[in-house]
Amino acid sequence: MTTPVRVPFPVVDEVSRHCLQEEEPETVHIEVHLPGPVDRSRLRKAFTEALHRHPRILMREAKGPWYRRRYAWELTDEPDTEVVTFAPTGPRALQDARTRALTVAPPLSVSPPIRLEAVGSVLFLTINHTALDGPACLRILATAAELYGGRDNSPAAPPPRRDLALQEPPDIPATWSPPARVAPGKPDPSPGNGMLVTELPLPHRPKGSPYTVNDQLMVTTALTIAHWNREHGARPRALRITMPVDDRPRDTTMPIGNGTRLVEVPFVAAELDHPDMSALLRRTAERTRTLKSLPRPQLGHGAALLTAPWAPVAARAALTRALRRAAAPWTSTTLLSNIGRIPYPLDFGEETGRAHAVWFSAPARMPRGLTVTTASTAGRLHLALRWSRALLSHGDGAHLRDLFEHYLHTTEVTP
Repeated sequence: MTTPVRVPFPVVDEVSRHCLQEEEPETVHIEVHLPGPVDRSRLRKAFTEALHRHPRILMREAKGPWYRRRYAWELTDEPDTEVVTFAPTGPRALQDARTRALTVAPPLSVSPPIRLEAVGSVLFLTINHTALDGPACLRILATAAELYGGRDNSPAAPPPRRDLALQEPPDIPATWSPPARVAPGKPDPSPGNGMLVTELPLPHRPKGSPYTVNDQLMVTTALTIAHWNREHGARPRALRITMPVDDRPRDTTMPIGNGTRLVEVPFVAAELDHPDMSALLRRTAERTRTLKSLPRPQLGHGAALLTAPWAPVAARAALTRALRRAAAPWTSTTLLSNIGRIPYPLDFGEETGRAHAVWFSAPARMPRGLTVTTASTAGRLHLALRWSRALLSHGDGAHLRDLFEHYLHTTEVTP
């Protein structure tokens, strides 16, 4: 019997593993809506084959003694369990599947730490974020779609981007003071995350604009939270919005795992109060472009020191949790994860068809307590708001959605 290959946890995986909480599982949810239903046996076969096409996903946490100095992934030849399941349809079937995606994380001890659940013509992919991220698992799903339907699901070429040279150094405010928090609404007594998904028109952007749709979404998120905080009597403070950046290729060579790095985009309170929208969009574009271009480790420089094997993982886990609690006031206000245009057709063939809506949601643990995730498919924007129930209720989420829709429209400025 051969010894399984072991891979040490990367920095992102280890920090996440140190800070797991049962009441707020670290899951990523992907929800894919198709025109027609899927065939059970074909979907199981295609998805299982897709896992073998990307074998790095076939992994589980390796067991080890308490004094071990590293966590490690153990690669497996086959899944440990049936990954694809089917749920009955009904009036609450989709809502129940969303709830499961937020409350029940695939265990790290079972390979692979994901599950695919089909509810009629909707696919729910739930990911344990300690092991994997959304773009990597979307790559797996695109491979499964090609194997299922026999149609090419290669990624589309990225849209051409104008290389705009900065005329002067961008105005990036200093971030020495703790940023604003999302003001509490009416917290729900039950633990965990809540979520709301909605479909919106893509914002109009004049041809030749010096900003992108991502910049419009960043400004929309900042204005939405500033408005929400004013309504709830919070003192105006600077905002910082975390933005994942993913530089991986989208073809079958894409590395599978947690591959995004995080940058923080700052906004001072004054520029969000009755803003000159054209100027705010331009400044935001300069900031995001500069921050994305700077070389930076995925979680910053401090995380690498925390995950160096200078002590057993149990000791370093306790230190990491203590430092995270101490740093909570300096945590960014919220996270905006814009997947952008879904790069794959997600075409499952003639009977099942091509995806017409894809939603993602990212974990919303306190102290942020709110994440905003967007993607575009078939010319529409698909928005997921996810929140900690310790901070907000479903009614609060609905109000934030309405504010987001309003401010997204205000970014449609003319030259």
